[in-house]
Amino acid sequence: MLARTAGGYDLPVVAAILGVAVAGATIGQTCLFLLAKRGGREWLLARPWFRVDEDRLDRFGHMFDRFGVLALPLSNTLLFTRGMLTVPAGVAGMSTRRFVALSALGTLSFELLLAGAAMGVLELL
Repeated sequence: MLARTAGGYDLPVVAAILGVAVAGATIGQTCLFLLAKRGGREWLLARPWFRVDEDRLDRFGHMFDRFGVLALPLSNTLLFTRGMLTVPAGVAGMSTRRFVALSALGTLSFELLLAGAAMGVLELL
């Protein structure tokens, strides 16, 4: 449990937790992105540990094609689509630096919403 101060939660602790969560998720997504960029779509589909079927991957590929790079942080913000545009971004040849920035931005927004819900901030809205 987070230490409470007179004004609420201990913000340095919350910031540290957010930083670790964003860094961890971004590192994981970047690894998959680099595999997709180097190995390609078909290579990933042939891997037993890659549990996304071809139809689903096609749907997310179309979403990436339709909405472009802005779909990446948006998908990372939403609960059920987190990380799903990682492979289409890698296959499309997006620059690694741009991917990391957009992925981290979307993950940060998701983690902020999650922290807000946990801390009761979202109840005020």
